[in-house]
Amino acid sequence: MPASAAARQDIDRVASALAACLPTLHRTLDRRILGDFPHDRLPEAQIALLRLVADQEGITVREAARALLMQPNNVSALVSQLTREGLLERRGDAADKRVAHLHTTAVARERIAEAEGIARRHLAAALRHLTGGELDALGSALGALDVHLRPTED
Repeated sequence: MPASAAARQDIDRVASALAACLPTLHRTLDRRILGDFPHDRLPEAQIALLRLVADQEGITVREAARALLMQPNNVSALVSQLTREGLLERRGDAADKRVAHLHTTAVARERIAEAEGIARRHLAAALRHLTGGELDALGSALGALDVHLRPTED
């Protein structure tokens, strides 16, 4: 059933507000993490790759490229940089020597957990200002939105 004009306007209003809010949220968290994080800051693409590998240990470069919407050669360059930094490991595939599976190192897992903890603390402090109903609505909306925003297999 087509959405009514009022529903479309409401969706457009919420989409505009969310699009305006998310970059501010990201920048604010980024600055707070930088202020509290005792390690060197990695470029955003390296952070994205580390988080992906931490979530999907054993992922291949090609799979990571697809998930990050990047070219495989660019992901391969990031893997080389992170391997040199001691944050990622490449492990060969037993069946196909051309394929490498990516794994985070213990150091990377510790730093990811540390950065996520800092972000979580700052977000929790902000969320304490919301009402119970606002928290419930936000939690429900985030779960549903996450499902619809994930990249689809091409």
